[in-house]
Amino acid sequence: MVDVAHELNWAGTYGYLAERIVRVRSLDEVRDLVTSGSRLRPLGTRHSFNDVADGPGLLVDLTGLPVQVEVAPDRRSATVSAGTRYGVVARELERHGLALHNMGSLPHISVGGATATATHGSGVSLGALSSAVAAVEILSADGELRVVRRGEPDFDGSVVALGALGVTTRLTLDVQPTYRMRQDAYADLPWDVFLEHLPEVFAAAYSTCLFTEWDGRVREILLKSRVPDGDEDIAVPDDLFGARRMAPRPISDRSTPVDGTVGAWCDRLPHFRIDGTPSNGSEIQSEHFVPFSHAVDALQAMAAMGDRIRPHLHTAELRTMAADTAWLSPSQGADVLCIAFTWRKHPEEVASLLPDIEAALAPYDQRPHWGKMSSLDADAINALFSALPRFRDLVQRSDRNGLFRGPFLDRIIRP
Repeated sequence: MVDVAHELNWAGTYGYLAERIVRVRSLDEVRDLVTSGSRLRPLGTRHSFNDVADGPGLLVDLTGLPVQVEVAPDRRSATVSAGTRYGVVARELERHGLALHNMGSLPHISVGGATATATHGSGVSLGALSSAVAAVEILSADGELRVVRRGEPDFDGSVVALGALGVTTRLTLDVQPTYRMRQDAYADLPWDVFLEHLPEVFAAAYSTCLFTEWDGRVREILLKSRVPDGDEDIAVPDDLFGARRMAPRPISDRSTPVDGTVGAWCDRLPHFRIDGTPSNGSEIQSEHFVPFSHAVDALQAMAAMGDRIRPHLHTAELRTMAADTAWLSPSQGADVLCIAFTWRKHPEEVASLLPDIEAALAPYDQRPHWGKMSSLDADAINALFSALPRFRDLVQRSDRNGLFRGPFLDRIIRP
């Protein structure tokens, strides 16, 4: 194992308060740390914008564990090491002629960290990345490995678990035969037209993402379309409810191709290239999920705050996510609209805005992203997640001595 200097998160907006950060190289090293009795928290690629991964003792960086992508004999699943980045998993699956159902905007995030916080991509029929998990292997406080499988009583509390149950070491993911995709961009959809045709806009492709600055228009619509097997291409419209199809973008060393060309799923589903650097991290992020049935009202509430939001905003991205059953998933029980803010690095101004944004979205049952900024306290979270009592019970049974507790869990979850 290797000691890592005290570091900030990816964006440089949060400094870890742990006494020590260690990058482990093997499962035995993880077990030795767990059974030492020291308080510890698992750490991935540091893409969280809050203290969800922090703790008072030791942070165990899992990104140094050996990369593992084991395809099952029936080719319906693959077991991967938790610290491996999605881009690495995707490339290996593609080599085997296989694919995931979805990916996030960034392929640089670890599988364990992304699923533990219900990170997601976009698609009206596509669940969060965690919805593809068929089994999770957890190193418990007693140093024993246990595997929780889909269908077992505690499974829905064990995938989106915020690192509270132990150190997730491997996950088994649903996979499917590889597929091809294309990306096309459309510009300048008037706001009122978007709201009138909102379900149709989001259903226009396999995965649809929209970008706005809350200035009376949708600046860009990004359609990620699957190309059926046997077809060389598919026809896409030149006009999308009045939004014009944009000219192909120049090839970028950062972004995946948005030029109508057909390529592998892993080169079109993420916004950013697996082999590129997505940004310099000069940002703050918050994300707010509302049931899709409340989407229009929630968007109107945000648009009414546009003059306050814009001075501190890089962009806002609108995506969708299908309902799932994970206890702590923001889409538990309902399809959702995801309103994601990428803020300029204006920490004081954003911190002042968030309570008002969340108050404006409160009538629409908004839930936060676990790894992004939020002003909601434990009482608010308790009212939004009906399964929290079951999750607290699971935490008590799994970690009786509080080995894996941290400030976020103590403050928000209160196990």
